[in-house]
Amino acid sequence: MFRDSLARTRQAFVGRISALLGATELDDETWEDLEALLVQADLGIETATEVAEAVRRQVGAEGLTTRAQMQGALKKALIEMLPGETPSALDVPRLLTVVFIVGVNGSGKTTTAAKLARRFSEDGWRVMLAAADTFRAAAVEQLQRWGERLDVPVIAGQTGGDAGAVVYDGIRAARARDYNLLLVDTAGRLHTKYNLMEELKKVSRVAAKSVHEAPHEVWLVLDGTTGQNALAQAARFQEAVGVTGTIISKLDSSAHGGMVFSVWRSLGVPIRYVGVGEKPEDLLPFEAESFVDSLMG
Repeated sequence: MFRDSLARTRQAFVGRISALLGATELDDETWEDLEALLVQADLGIETATEVAEAVRRQVGAEGLTTRAQMQGALKKALIEMLPGETPSALDVPRLLTVVFIVGVNGSGKTTTAAKLARRFSEDGWRVMLAAADTFRAAAVEQLQRWGERLDVPVIAGQTGGDAGAVVYDGIRAARARDYNLLLVDTAGRLHTKYNLMEELKKVSRVAAKSVHEAPHEVWLVLDGTTGQNALAQAARFQEAVGVTGTIISKLDSSAHGGMVFSVWRSLGVPIRYVGVGEKPEDLLPFEAESFVDSLMG
């Protein structure tokens, strides 16, 4: 699935990188060209520079000459730029775990919340959804349809109502019915709007008053088709609600798969999942080595 989802990114630069590293002469221009190709793949300038330099050092130190050897060096450098396995608050046993799903409208946030509900339900969690994006009637209706389809209960309020009240009701309902995971789909108006960030802070305070240390995870959904533009969004959400993980959606529709490196470098929080399609099962746990293997083809 990773391989298929990264087809557009791979086609955009892997062939050119392969030709570049297979050149008979490697000189300063070769490494500058490699860096440029990595930037074009949306790794970001700093990451691209570090990767190109790491490959150059390994080639020089080990006397690598074949295309396969140099591609191996590139793969190694890319993997080292991504996080390994990191612990999650979901690993800690508790009566109720609360996870906020945040992001701007259009990022795939509501669909991602539903996909997470399916995945965790299959893993044995008793999952409930809270439709706290009260400003968008379509978001509530969409989540309710997903809930019916997946047989996952959805707590919702009135359109335009108090999102904090929805979270509070969701926590009460989860406790009363013995559910142990509450996924909260939060509002997603434009990240430049001050009111959205203030509301997210308020909803976080409501959760914290109701459940010890809640929200236990705050996962930011970023649209994989937007590339580097997603980083400005990420910074705002990080400031407002302390993002603990990211989910890259729509990776199958993107030629910007390299943005994964920039997201990790910018936020320093784990990449938890990637969305690779529209179906409920099209959400994969992120694994650095599998990702780079698929990226390199």
